[in-house]
Amino acid sequence: MLYRAGQAWLAVAIAGQLLMAGYVAWFYGGAALQGQPERWNKTLQQGYVPGEPMLNAVLASHLFLVMVIVIGGALQLLPSLRRSYAGLHRWIGRGYLATASVLSLSGLYLIWVGGGTPGDVPQKLGTSFNGLLILVFATMAWRAARRRQTAFHRRWALRLFIAVSGVWFFRLALTLWLAIHQAPVGFDPETFTGPTLSILTFAQFLVPLAVLELYFRAQASPASRLWQPTSVVLVAATLLTAAGITTASMMLWLPRF
Repeated sequence: MLYRAGQAWLAVAIAGQLLMAGYVAWFYGGAALQGQPERWNKTLQQGYVPGEPMLNAVLASHLFLVMVIVIGGALQLLPSLRRSYAGLHRWIGRGYLATASVLSLSGLYLIWVGGGTPGDVPQKLGTSFNGLLILVFATMAWRAARRRQTAFHRRWALRLFIAVSGVWFFRLALTLWLAIHQAPVGFDPETFTGPTLSILTFAQFLVPLAVLELYFRAQASPASRLWQPTSVVLVAATLLTAAGITTASMMLWLPRF
């Protein structure tokens, strides 16, 4: 029951992330290939800036690597790939760790150096903390793999997957919040600041990581019967994730296809 609940959430999450990757490729990639990067500014408050080649290059690479890491993450989590193609799994894993690190560093650059990003200081601190966790988890996953500590490597790799998905979780939570309230409750949509956004910025990775740690504990101690409430939590998480994917698709992604 615990395994099936976990697999159900993972299948829904991967489908939602692939949908977002398709949106990024279609909208941002299409605009770049057509020589119209200024179209990025329709959805990004801090997007393409004329006369700033360094900033624009970092942003473009950041958007491109989003697609790479979503596809890489989906492949790495396929049990059949790990079992039957261990060598390919290792090489994709190396690329995943490197991509995650570059994404984290480029994100930190965009927040603090490259002209700033929308949001107040708590949001920037939360996103930066998420980025630092990505670097820590990537390092720990790499060290465990080097030492052939398979169980530890798996746990750190899953923590990394959750941390990398933080921005994706934020979009799901925000659009679901807007769909429920039918209004921007708790934040100003013009300045993109407010307590709701500050809370979501930290919750986007802390809540999923807490659920993952609960899952690990339930796996490690089946005799404690912790697997039963954990399975219920995972089913609820799956339903919430599916609802968030639906609202994000309708509000953010599908209108751009």
